[in-house]
Amino acid sequence: MARFLKYGITTGASAAAAAKAALIALLKEPVDRVVIPTPIGLRFEVPVKSSRKLANDTAEAIVVKDAGEDIDATNKMEITAIVKLTGDGKITIKSGKGIGKVTKPGLQVSIGESAINPVPRSMITAAVKEVLPAGKGVEVTISAPEGENIAKKTLNAKLGIVGGVSILGTTGVVKPLSSEACRRSLVPQIDVALARGYQRIFFVPGNIGEKIAKQQFNAPEDAIVQTGDFMGYMLDKAVEKGVKEIILLGHSGKLVKLAANIFNTHHKVADARNEVIASYAGAVGADTKNINALLQANTSEEGSEILKRADLLEATFERIAQRVSQRVSDRVENKIKISVIIVSMDGKVLGMDENARCNKPWLNLT
Repeated sequence: MARFLKYGITTGASAAAAAKAALIALLKEPVDRVVIPTPIGLRFEVPVKSSRKLANDTAEAIVVKDAGEDIDATNKMEITAIVKLTGDGKITIKSGKGIGKVTKPGLQVSIGESAINPVPRSMITAAVKEVLPAGKGVEVTISAPEGENIAKKTLNAKLGIVGGVSILGTTGVVKPLSSEACRRSLVPQIDVALARGYQRIFFVPGNIGEKIAKQQFNAPEDAIVQTGDFMGYMLDKAVEKGVKEIILLGHSGKLVKLAANIFNTHHKVADARNEVIASYAGAVGADTKNINALLQANTSEEGSEILKRADLLEATFERIAQRVSQRVSDRVENKIKISVIIVSMDGKVLGMDENARCNKPWLNLT
């Protein structure tokens, strides 16, 4: 029998529910659930962990963020709203403990402001408007007591969001096990790089590539974009955003897959590492014995050792790098200049395409 996966709610929806619950507790009595509006036109009920009046004009409510069955670092995080009635007729939204501050350009929120995105702000405003007395204003302070620790599990620091989590969400709803949410979380890295004025951006699959880009090629942190396994998606977004040049740098285990037109590099999607390396080794002169050994290799690092012993390491990976460059250039419809650098785990360059060889030493990145 098919099992329906549980949907969740965003941090923005959680903050909106906490704000509304706090205001109801202030004006009427404590509640254990509230109904909030969402940007997609649906209304849904959100459980409230606690709500209480603090003084004549202030109250507090706590909502536990429920991500459903999505993989989310903020799942089960407590989001607190403290509301204070004012006489100015305005709804003012502030941040408290555990909510990050923006320190880099290119995000939806300006430098120096709290990392509560525009849609969540609108959701909080719409939720409290439903219960705010006519002529009254309210000051809403959103906090996440464990936000600073939880933020360490996210990309916030790389994006220039310091001191806590972001309050996010465009629909209020979190789809279960959503790879789309994961992909979208990577895109702001491109915005930050462009906002900082970088014309040449490093695309790296993960931490290995980022470390090598910094150490071997003197790449500024904000010019490095981690793509995860979603290389194709991130290339598409780069085209949309007008990126002019990309240096594709990463470990052989990920980048060789692109030569086979595999643009989601997760091993569960497709894995042709051995086949790619073996076929290109054959194209540059590997004998049957070495080709069979490459097909049986446990890792691409082992494959590199086999090629090194056969004196075919550079020739094989140069050919693969050129093919990767062609595949990626086709993907971006030649709208972005592509350079490819394939490296080993220790940072040794295994192969480059023609653009990479012609553009060393990679020092002037602006």
